[in-house]
Amino acid sequence: MRSIRSLSLALAVAVGLGALSGCAAPAGDRPLIVVTTNILGDVVGNIVGDQAEVLTLMRPNSDPHSFEISAQEAARILRADLVVSNGLGLEEGLQQQLDAADTAGVAMLAAGTVIDPLPYASGTGSDTADPHFWTDPARMVEVVEAVTAAVRTDVAGVDAALIEAQAAAYTTELQALDAEMTTAFAAIGSERRNLVTNHHVFGYLADRFDFTVVGAVIPGGSTLAAPSASDLRSLVDAIDTAGVATIFAESSQPDRLVQVLADEAGLNVAVVELFTESLSEPGAGADSYLTMMRTNTERITTGLSP
Repeated sequence: MRSIRSLSLALAVAVGLGALSGCAAPAGDRPLIVVTTNILGDVVGNIVGDQAEVLTLMRPNSDPHSFEISAQEAARILRADLVVSNGLGLEEGLQQQLDAADTAGVAMLAAGTVIDPLPYASGTGSDTADPHFWTDPARMVEVVEAVTAAVRTDVAGVDAALIEAQAAAYTTELQALDAEMTTAFAAIGSERRNLVTNHHVFGYLADRFDFTVVGAVIPGGSTLAAPSASDLRSLVDAIDTAGVATIFAESSQPDRLVQVLADEAGLNVAVVELFTESLSEPGAGADSYLTMMRTNTERITTGLSP
């Protein structure tokens, strides 16, 4: 009798669990949105919620210029309802797969095409557009608008009203972030608003919040470039002239070159790590775009204050 009662109970639990699991569509039954970088993946996830499966190709703490994907992920790009990329030449190691998806007729959105791009800072040796627009939260509002429109147009089966509501809520958060950054940076005197990092990634932040990009250890806009001795000498001179107090090293790259610049060039500067091109693992200071920008704002403000 006990075994029969136990069996009945087990069957009831199984049926109940089956009913609960039916409340949410399995990933395979939902539309698929593939996103290249984890920063954009976080943004798209906030807009879409559980209306679609969001596959983010770039792992935490990766370099967007050089990360690689698996053959399975490459195949899923070709089956996506929508592919969202950064564009402007950022995903250098992924362009072949993106071109293949475009040729196959997959709906594509390159976020860099919907913002007003800036050229790289003078002295980078590049006249191309700067792809690091996410350092300006105001431009990210434009990206949210474009992603929302693309999801409504190209991804069948989503609740358009819910997508709009989630996008509006996230836009409000971006606007609050922009206001917080404006207030925080206002505390830095004009004579100290000078930025130096591994490579040129702060152009949009400088444009939005009135900083000067003094230079970068790695020339150009890609981490795949390498500095020459003359590049480093020129940067040392610029740092001395501007009186830079802090050099910022990016979390997605080793900071060896920055440390060499600070130590061997005889510069009396601090080296502070920022999250600039990749989100971090959960709890590590940059597990979302909003968290990343707030962490960076605090570190920049502290690093450049007397």
